[in-house]
Amino acid sequence: MQKSAFPSYRGRMEYVCLGCGARRSGDSLLYTCPDCGGVFLLENLDFAKLKEKSGQAWRDTFDERSATAKPALRGIFRYYELLAPIFDEEDIVFLGEGQTPIIEASGALRDQVGLPFAYKNDGQNPSASFKDRGMACAFSYLKWLCRRQNWDEVLTVCASTGDTSAAAAMYAAYVGAPLKSVVLLPHGKVTPQQLSQPLGSGALVLELPGVFDDCMKVVEILAENYRVALLNSKNSWRILGQESYALEVAQWYNWDVDDLCLFVPVGNAGNITAIMAGFLKMYDLGIISRLPRIFGVQSEHADPVWRYYSVPANLRHWEPVTVRASVAQAAMIGNPVSFPRVKKLAQRFIEVGGEQAFQVIQVKEQQIMDAMIMANRHGHISCTQGGECLAGLINARHLGLLGDNAHAVLDATAHSLKFSGFQQMYFTNTFPPEYEVEPNPGLANQPELLLAEDVRKGKDVATFARLGAEAVVARLGLKSKNA
Repeated sequence: MQKSAFPSYRGRMEYVCLGCGARRSGDSLLYTCPDCGGVFLLENLDFAKLKEKSGQAWRDTFDERSATAKPALRGIFRYYELLAPIFDEEDIVFLGEGQTPIIEASGALRDQVGLPFAYKNDGQNPSASFKDRGMACAFSYLKWLCRRQNWDEVLTVCASTGDTSAAAAMYAAYVGAPLKSVVLLPHGKVTPQQLSQPLGSGALVLELPGVFDDCMKVVEILAENYRVALLNSKNSWRILGQESYALEVAQWYNWDVDDLCLFVPVGNAGNITAIMAGFLKMYDLGIISRLPRIFGVQSEHADPVWRYYSVPANLRHWEPVTVRASVAQAAMIGNPVSFPRVKKLAQRFIEVGGEQAFQVIQVKEQQIMDAMIMANRHGHISCTQGGECLAGLINARHLGLLGDNAHAVLDATAHSLKFSGFQQMYFTNTFPPEYEVEPNPGLANQPELLLAEDVRKGKDVATFARLGAEAVVARLGLKSKNA
């Protein structure tokens, strides 16, 4: 197999504050602007040099790297020049993240929805969520920075509803010294499956009462006053890594995204920010000729971005909301850290792609769970956020926002197994009232006990097998081959 040479191109990265416009060097741990408290985007000062190469040449380069055996170019850094082109090969952390498959909806599900669509299964990343994309870049940056600064210990810290902590703990465990991992979780707001992941990776797991937004405020205080590496989406390096999602989608569809509509859960707004940024970079370099459409999706239990964009531009006013219980736990955020980034990039997206290039859809909790179960009953592995996206697609279709030529790509941000507890509550009708979810009998499923437990006692294997087979035949109404 071909071993592509590691790129010789290097850029110069700067933080750019979206509040006051201040610029800071990219070789320091910064998360918010010291001057005004605004959030940053990272900018490659040498991005213009990339335009010396044609869009076709870039497409050929990225397609060629698809066959490489070089670990540093196999994951998200297949697109090295467009992400964080300051690292040396030794800095790059690769754990198998990226290049997750796009699976077209089964025929029956497509017909039920009334539009062709596909799921991008980002739950097939190593820690079973999309957060690995950002962590691969953030930890590569930390390796690069620690090497430059000769630091002997750095504490990595994040607030999480599950997926961030799992990814951060896994990458910290792999890199090892000088990095140590601490995660802060809202007590009782993380599924057992997600809680097991940072514990298994050896992170120090600290729980606080409240919700994610409360934990995030604690982490922000730590980042502002101590030398810790914050790994939430305030971390601009993490956002860079997540741009790879957009690049992979474009490459999967042979760089033709004209009729694509991407549905993305908003959550803390980092991922939708990154996806827009990735497509804009490709457009600026001529890698794609047009922008796709981006639909952010929010549950009505945590919908501040939907509220902002649901009114005419002259009436818009940003205001955080108090969240209510949501099955889309990663999206249960009332004050998204990355909203200023969304606002900035959505404006550019609309300028280039037109008024319909960026929109936000609201969905109900009932719709999220029904859509997740419906997708998985047709052979997919959708998490609740993937259910949120399918519910958003269905609502957008009913609102007349999608034409007959549209093809949707839905973001299944995590593996369905992380949310099996919600599925079980759906099947057993045990959702607490605050979730506002009741099972659709046509979607619910339960195991059936065919024989009483005591039937097995005292019988040899052959006798019990005969009784078991008779019970299966009776339940299924099977006919003998000799009938």
